[in-house]
Amino acid sequence: MKQQNLKTWFKSGTPWVWLNAGAVSIAVIMTLGLLAVIASRGLAHFWPADVIVADYQVPGQATRLLAGEVVEMEEVPRARLAASGLPVNAEGGEFMTRELLKVGNREVYGADFSWVVGEWLSNIRTPAELVAIERREWGNFYGFLVNVKEEGRLVAEGDAAWPELQRRLQRVDALHGEIKDVEKHQIGRINHGLERLRLKTRKLELEGRLDAAAQADLAAEKAQWDAEYQVLEARLGELYQAFNRDSIRVRTADGQELDISLGKVVRAYQPNGMSQLEKIGHYFAKLWEFVSDEPREANTEGGIFPAIFGTVLMTLIMAVIVTPFGVLAAVYLREYARQGVLTRVIRIAVNNLAGVPSIVYGVFGLGFFVYVLGGSLDRLFFPESAPAPTFGTPGLLWASLTLAILTLPVVIVATEEGLARIPRAVREGSLALGATKAETLWKIVLPMASPAMMTGLILAVARAAGEVAPLMLVGVVKLAPSLPLDGNYPYLHLDQKIMHLGFHIYDVGFQSPNVEAARPLVYATALLLVVVIATLNMSAVYIRNHLREKYKALEH
Repeated sequence: MKQQNLKTWFKSGTPWVWLNAGAVSIAVIMTLGLLAVIASRGLAHFWPADVIVADYQVPGQATRLLAGEVVEMEEVPRARLAASGLPVNAEGGEFMTRELLKVGNREVYGADFSWVVGEWLSNIRTPAELVAIERREWGNFYGFLVNVKEEGRLVAEGDAAWPELQRRLQRVDALHGEIKDVEKHQIGRINHGLERLRLKTRKLELEGRLDAAAQADLAAEKAQWDAEYQVLEARLGELYQAFNRDSIRVRTADGQELDISLGKVVRAYQPNGMSQLEKIGHYFAKLWEFVSDEPREANTEGGIFPAIFGTVLMTLIMAVIVTPFGVLAAVYLREYARQGVLTRVIRIAVNNLAGVPSIVYGVFGLGFFVYVLGGSLDRLFFPESAPAPTFGTPGLLWASLTLAILTLPVVIVATEEGLARIPRAVREGSLALGATKAETLWKIVLPMASPAMMTGLILAVARAAGEVAPLMLVGVVKLAPSLPLDGNYPYLHLDQKIMHLGFHIYDVGFQSPNVEAARPLVYATALLLVVVIATLNMSAVYIRNHLREKYKALEH
């Protein structure tokens, strides 16, 4: 009886339902767990941790003072420490504690991080007056503020130095914004105009139309640009003079003193003396800087906004390119092509293209799009730029086209499946009412298949936004000095190279000279990439659901 009930239970399919439910649950838990690990390791980087000061006594050596943030702690076998050359006694437990300290002060100690043995630290304290100074180069400084100077003249010291430093940092920050605006936008606009003028001169020369009148017009235009540049150059000199006016004298924990120009300082704070509310405010300020500012210090400091912008813009251009081509191909295969051997072979080829390694698409994009197509465009439309390439070099357009080719099979398959699900009676009813086949396709079939098209687009975006290998060949670089979208004609610069979140993760994680400083940024950037992809996908899902509800009545 029990055996019969067991057979009935298996035949009902209930075990497989529970098995599938368990597999999905495990996958969801693993995904959420991975995201939790990435978030905890990445987002914790922006919290202003306390900075300790301690005596460090290595057996047989003199005691020295250390100051820094405790980044990581681990227990290691005593024998392993002894094998590394440390004077570890054989007596004691099997394990000892090893701590990674972010000591900063790179110009003093030569490295930002240092491994120390926890048992050799003593007299650990967290003085409230200790200052953490975040700089535009050379990393952080940890120590004590001695005084504030203006053009070498003492302005404040002692208790009055800290509030004076904060006031002058606000001034320096405002000056930095002005300098950035002059250099990137105003002088950038002039440089762009001069470059266009140079290309115009070269074009007239190649066409044989560079006569005296044309030369006079070009000279007048160049004189106007030069006059604007001289004004901005003088203004920039004044700004830099004011920017580098102030300085501070600081002292490390072990008593070494040095001067730091405030022009090199991003912010200064006293982490040990901050209240919980002040730490929360500092945390969100750092988080906002991460998503809105430009990178510095070989991409290990600052923000990643250019990478976010490049990723989103490239994905949107890819979507604009791949959607019409994928839909047209699917419509032809399903609605117009004769269903025979050739059509079946084409479908098999499309399905196989979806499994081709992405680096192959990158090589194809480099060979065909960049060298063949881009080189041809340069010879036909930009001869004045020779020998410097315009489109015959990796750039935004070729990166987007390569991703479009890579994701095209996904859009074709999803759209064709959507077209196949539309009842034949809908087409026949439209034709019976007098509509042509083209009208039926455009006004009835395609709107009803639009949710399937959006499904294909969602899958395409999810894959394209996370690709790295092909983009390294066709347009993505470590650091792009300007955004591909700006106020200079033609506003969208498709020939320009871009930054990308996926490549940024690879570069910071595997190419950075400062591994310990880069590690938390790898996690933070990976989390941000997941958020960007999820946002793009959720937007497409919302549109798909809206279209599905809109055309649901037609399906019935």
